[in-house]
Amino acid sequence: MALIKRVLISLSDKSGAVEFAKELATYGVEFLSTGGTAKMLREAGLAVKDVSEYTGFPEMMDGRVKTLHPKVHGALLGLRNNPEHMRVMKEHGIQPIDMLVINLYPFRQTIAKPGCTLEDAIENIDIGGPAMLRSSAKNNESVTVLIDPADYRPVLDEMKKSGGSVSARTNFRLAVKVFKSTSDYDRMIADYLSSRLEG
Repeated sequence: MALIKRVLISLSDKSGAVEFAKELATYGVEFLSTGGTAKMLREAGLAVKDVSEYTGFPEMMDGRVKTLHPKVHGALLGLRNNPEHMRVMKEHGIQPIDMLVINLYPFRQTIAKPGCTLEDAIENIDIGGPAMLRSSAKNNESVTVLIDPADYRPVLDEMKKSGGSVSARTNFRLAVKVFKSTSDYDRMIADYLSSRLEG
């Protein structure tokens, strides 16, 4: 069972996110977030730490670089049952992130718009999102990763029964969903760019 203490939440599709976060907050979790999601959570009355405050490194290049940082990926990838990993995390001020709640830039919706340019499409290729998803899914023994709002309620129900933890089986199921989703996302981008190349 993975006890949820720290949650990174950063969403394009914010459906159900406030309600989900408010229930998570009853377990005393710390929230890390970025941009519009952080603003939304604060407006809902939740305490949120910006990822840039946590990493000590500002967002830059129009937001292209914000979560691609060792304090984020180390927090997701560090093996909790590996003493050396935990020692290195402590040495570098890396606090474990136990849950990741994100979805990806809306590439499909962008390319479906009439008059979408290649530049518009490329700007909507998510980089940090898939990297965090894959880090979390790889370390699913310790990290709960949510990419679909439909999973919010089942996870909350499980946390309620367990006192704030998520089972290894649920984490594995969610990880499988993530790898399928990121694979589909990459295939969609490759297909679109290939069509532009051929055109």
